[in-house]
Amino acid sequence: MVLHPKAKMRVAGQEVTFCCKASGTPVPKKYHWYHNGTLLERRVHRYGSRLVLRGLALEQAGSYHCKASTEAGAIRSVPAQLTVLAQGQQSCKPEPEPSLVELPSECPQDATGSRYYNVGRCPPTPCAGGAGEQSGCGGDAGRCCGVRRMEMREIPCAGSLLPIKVVAECGCGPCAQPRVLVQGRVTAADTSEPLRFGQIFLGGRKVGFTGYKGSFTIEVPPDTQRLVARFVDRQQRFLDAIKVLPFNRRGGAIYQEVKMLRKKEPVDLDGSQSNAIPLGEVSGREPIAELVLPAGVFLRPSGEVFNGTVKASVTFLDPRDMATASAASSDLSFANTEGEIVPLRTYGMFAVDFREGESGAALQTGPVEVRMDVGQVWMPEHLQKMKLWSLNPETGLWEEEGVLRPVERSRGKREERTFLVGNLEIRERRLFNLDVPEDRRCFVKVRAYSNEKFNPYEQLEGVVISLINLEPQPGYPSNPRAWGRFDSVVTGPNGACLPAFCDSQRPDAYSAYVTATLGGEELEAVASSPKLNPNAVGVSQPYLGKLGYRRSDHDDPNLKKTAFQINVAKPDPNNVDETNGPIYPYRSLEECEEAPVSANHLRFYRVEVDKYEYNVVPFKESDLTSWTGDYLSWWPNPQEFRACFIKVQIEGPQEYMVRSRNVGGSHPRTRGQLYGLRDTRSVRDMLLEGTSAACVEFKCSGMLFDQSLVDRTLVSIIPQGSCRRTAVNSLLQEYLSRHPPVAENNHTAAFTMLAPVDPLGHNYGIYTVTDQNPRLAKEIAIGRCFDGTSDGFSREMKADTGTALTFTCQERPPGRESFFQRLLTAPAEA
Repeated sequence: MVLHPKAKMRVAGQEVTFCCKASGTPVPKKYHWYHNGTLLERRVHRYGSRLVLRGLALEQAGSYHCKASTEAGAIRSVPAQLTVLAQGQQSCKPEPEPSLVELPSECPQDATGSRYYNVGRCPPTPCAGGAGEQSGCGGDAGRCCGVRRMEMREIPCAGSLLPIKVVAECGCGPCAQPRVLVQGRVTAADTSEPLRFGQIFLGGRKVGFTGYKGSFTIEVPPDTQRLVARFVDRQQRFLDAIKVLPFNRRGGAIYQEVKMLRKKEPVDLDGSQSNAIPLGEVSGREPIAELVLPAGVFLRPSGEVFNGTVKASVTFLDPRDMATASAASSDLSFANTEGEIVPLRTYGMFAVDFREGESGAALQTGPVEVRMDVGQVWMPEHLQKMKLWSLNPETGLWEEEGVLRPVERSRGKREERTFLVGNLEIRERRLFNLDVPEDRRCFVKVRAYSNEKFNPYEQLEGVVISLINLEPQPGYPSNPRAWGRFDSVVTGPNGACLPAFCDSQRPDAYSAYVTATLGGEELEAVASSPKLNPNAVGVSQPYLGKLGYRRSDHDDPNLKKTAFQINVAKPDPNNVDETNGPIYPYRSLEECEEAPVSANHLRFYRVEVDKYEYNVVPFKESDLTSWTGDYLSWWPNPQEFRACFIKVQIEGPQEYMVRSRNVGGSHPRTRGQLYGLRDTRSVRDMLLEGTSAACVEFKCSGMLFDQSLVDRTLVSIIPQGSCRRTAVNSLLQEYLSRHPPVAENNHTAAFTMLAPVDPLGHNYGIYTVTDQNPRLAKEIAIGRCFDGTSDGFSREMKADTGTALTFTCQERPPGRESFFQRLLTAPAEA
């Protein structure tokens, strides 16, 4: 399906057009349209690939999808939602919805000490189209609800006024069309060696190369629903990696680590003899299957039989090895006879490469046999459903090659064993799979939060949640027999729903191993030991006990805390305790996606100890649609984010908070006005006694949002406590003196500069990274800052390397807190 119908909003009486288009051989020409799952009559609506509904009534609202079919098969589009408003009903309310931001610690807003302030937001929902709107089959962005007007307010804060902009009115305007990107790194699954200058394909089209360190950026084409990318090693050391990459449709960049499987070294076979190649990679265990190659089976592309020496490389991905899940190709899905994309459960994948011994020319085969040991199938119901599949590299979907049937075979003189046997011919496709369609399916609700407080208004969007289905050993949930499937979903404003295998009879028939990453940063799961807290996990008892929630460090506190494992116990509809999430039946996806934040769900959170960010113009970095064009916006360009950090070394007996205060410096529209504040606690250098350092973000100098004039941001760096500035990087000082005006630095307790426009580097103690993902830009810059190098990345602070400033601090004297708070929020000219 190359064109999917889009969500629309209309007023009753108007008309609407939905379009879809499929490609294939032969070319699909037969289309069917469905409303809420019910087939619409062709003779009534006279549709083809385009469906036109005129004189809309309220009852025609709902979900619409199309199905294209030929004698070769069928494929369904994703559903599109049609909202029909009554006459006079508003599609975009002028009153903004509540949206809270956290104020600085010295700014309590009420008697309870709450520091949260309502700045409002406009939900980016579609607006009702007018009579003159285009048909909807092209690239028209449409109209969406957004910010029409903002107001500046001032908040009393520690004896001064803190400026903040709030949404005053919402209205309809052109929908934002932010760039949608997938970034990441391609490395070997066994050694983490980068894929240098590997080719990248979308469908059959080459779109670029990986970098020297394996990095890549893919711009997602408009209207893409399923992004299938193929990474090719031109040196042929690795198998092609065909990945279905998750992306954020609301814009911005998602970061993905892509693992490639190293090709098995070839062995010499005699083409005139029968040969058998075992399929199994776990030491000390029987192979899962074997590939049987009869005599004379190898063929040249012309059809001529080749009986000479064959260089045979057969690489098997063994699901009994948990580490192989990340290297598996595609997402283990196929299109059924109704065109619906449904999941598979794997028992192993194998890639083949047969070549002539002397010339190296590629060979094909006639019918070969795959024999699978039934003793490796632990779920009896799978024995009747096992099939052979091959991967379509352009769609990323597995397509059926044949059925495996039970056959009695002898192994030795006395041993009779049953095998599942199937046949296939190896032609253009070289990647195959032993799989069963699995219809025991559910959804798991997961949310990500910006901190451990789990406030509903501090949810993170753009987080990649990954789930690996495991088949546990009976009675040993932490020791799975094999993995069976994997999925990744990106969180939206209401979390994410991940597909997973489940069972209603045995809660532990399938378990799920779940992780979360944001811009390459691993988020932390809620602890399960020493005591399980249902309120923190997000799931009430007794259902939580049935799920058997365990964080990855449950038995060993030295392990990472970035994953959890649960039994995917299908909810019992007759048990009220199991009807409120976090597991939902497969047909209840809409209920899962629209579940309120008060419903049961599983949680991840960012670990940001002693870090605080305040923007005068509120912006949620995980949701690019929340960006507002304003002269005081911290990020002036929503298509490209430039993060700037300065490294501050502290000589003192403890760790200290360091603040950057950022105001307009040279632009006539912003001079003297606050952009934002950043607080960061210094981190100890484990090798230097009494020394720590802080990597403090500041607002980069550069063009503001109108792209007409540069502003040199006036940045003040202020450590907390009794501190005095003792050194300034000589290169930085020389640069600032050569690029006037020079900010005054009369106070030794702080440092002020008009921030450099040039990116500079670690020799100056300044770290600048530009990226389409603000979080990723900041993570990379912080990693370089910790390391003190231009391209390194470290989580261990090297306090005396690549620093810009040095302060010497003492223990903070008592009774000076209020003075310090006033100092932090004083206007720039004070």
